[in-house]
Amino acid sequence: MFRTFVIAAAIATLPVLSPCALLGQQGPPPSPPAGGPHKPMVLPKPVNLKLLSKDISPDDLMTIMRGFSQQLGVHCTFCHVQDAGAKHPDFASDQKPEKNAARVMILMTGEINTKYLSQIHDSDATEAQKTVTCGTCHRGHNMPEPFKAPEHAGTDHPSTEHPGPDHPSTEHPDMPPKP
Repeated sequence: MFRTFVIAAAIATLPVLSPCALLGQQGPPPSPPAGGPHKPMVLPKPVNLKLLSKDISPDDLMTIMRGFSQQLGVHCTFCHVQDAGAKHPDFASDQKPEKNAARVMILMTGEINTKYLSQIHDSDATEAQKTVTCGTCHRGHNMPEPFKAPEHAGTDHPSTEHPGPDHPSTEHPDMPPKP
């Protein structure tokens, strides 16, 4: 169920991008015949999938990987090792720690969406507004950007001052006490 959700959410929220994400998993794709009609690229069968369905189509996997790449503002080699002289990254390798960090983040966003955001029943919110993706925090950067409130935040109602982060009214009963 979770894998189906991850695939569906990723496909629904990601734009269609370039085909670099799958090249090299099982060698380069065959070259089109010289002078012949252009044939669509045949993508290799995905290997070493730990979270996504092992039955995912190469096209669907590529769409998901391109989305991750765009949402983090990175290229394939951010998570996938590429040996010197190789044309394409080794997508099956787990050598780079960034690839395992990505897997943890995929699990995290999936849990946030299924366990928490699925409980939000706001009729004014679109599905995209009730879905966390990599881009929710990363916003096109390989590391999440810290939130900084605009300087004008809270100035719409100058007579109402925010009590500040240490005021008891800002504590939530389910949150651990502040150190």
